[in-house]
Amino acid sequence: MIQTPYYMIDKSRLLQNMEKIAYVREKSGAKALLALKCFATWSVFDFMSQYMDGTTSSSLYEVRLGHEKFGGETHAYSVAYADYEIDEVISHADKIIFNSISQLERFADKAAGITRGLRLNPQVSSSSFDLADPARPFSRLGEWDVTEVEKVMDRISGFMIHNNCENNDFALFDRMLTQIEDKFGTLLSRAEWVSLGGGIHFTGEGYPIDAFCDRLKAFSQKYDVQVYLEPGEASITKSTTLEVTVLDTLYNGKNLAIVDSSIEAHMLDLLIYRENAKVTPNEGDHSFMVCGKSCLAGDIFGEFRFGSELKIGDRISFQDAAGYTMVKKNWFNGVKMPAIVIKELDGSLRSVREFDFADYEQSLS
Repeated sequence: MIQTPYYMIDKSRLLQNMEKIAYVREKSGAKALLALKCFATWSVFDFMSQYMDGTTSSSLYEVRLGHEKFGGETHAYSVAYADYEIDEVISHADKIIFNSISQLERFADKAAGITRGLRLNPQVSSSSFDLADPARPFSRLGEWDVTEVEKVMDRISGFMIHNNCENNDFALFDRMLTQIEDKFGTLLSRAEWVSLGGGIHFTGEGYPIDAFCDRLKAFSQKYDVQVYLEPGEASITKSTTLEVTVLDTLYNGKNLAIVDSSIEAHMLDLLIYRENAKVTPNEGDHSFMVCGKSCLAGDIFGEFRFGSELKIGDRISFQDAAGYTMVKKNWFNGVKMPAIVIKELDGSLRSVREFDFADYEQSLS
């Protein structure tokens, strides 16, 4: 038995998402790039690359990882590139997308050997949380002035527009895409490619995937552009769990269970957005607040229901532990970093990475 804590990537669940992505690629003509900012566990890249066209990134290291470990098309994007990194970024990328006209003008000549693009901000989004809203007031993410962008059209061939955030509402996606067309139509008609970014939950249960494909195809044909999607969460949703073990139980007005993990260290995205972890089936007569082992008072995964009373040594599986989770794990309190385990299609488990004191030591100086 593998020692907890560990992240377990279930390839059979991952495959369900990959097959839906492959279906969208075939039916709509859109290309799909894995968004490394969401998921960068490269031990399954050989599997995912059979169903996707490449990767998109947010930093030099992500560009390099995508190029070396995933292959296919490698799109480079960053809110801002530094002088000391731009040459290396270009060396690993097929396409570079600049966040601003200023960055484009600064580095366009250096990037003359690869495809160049610009990020547009349509000033509308699906996000209901200000922290993650790319269209928030005074946003630094992309250009919005059509007149200014028209002046640099001779230096770019396409655009990236990212304004969806955990959007599982096709009608909202359709409406916002129409708003994008209304605002940027003159620019889109001069482009060769358009990336519509990520945050579109088209692999979710019940999503009208055929209507989505038809809308993408119509958009592509209207402007004669190659459409790109950048699925992050949609690529790996429901594929991964964080496996933990109960270390202690106590009662302090509520039944508490302390596990060998930490939401602060191992599921930081939930803490940031003030969300509880997910446990299934989360039903039964016994309610427990499941807590992490760090010293942070609010290190709490959530309150869940179980079929029997939790005991020391019991195992708990936290669901959806891949997207924006594994990439944010950290060494807070020196809590043992979860290993990375892959559940193969035949059901066998394979540990691909374990972390020890040396990893903790070397993360500092």
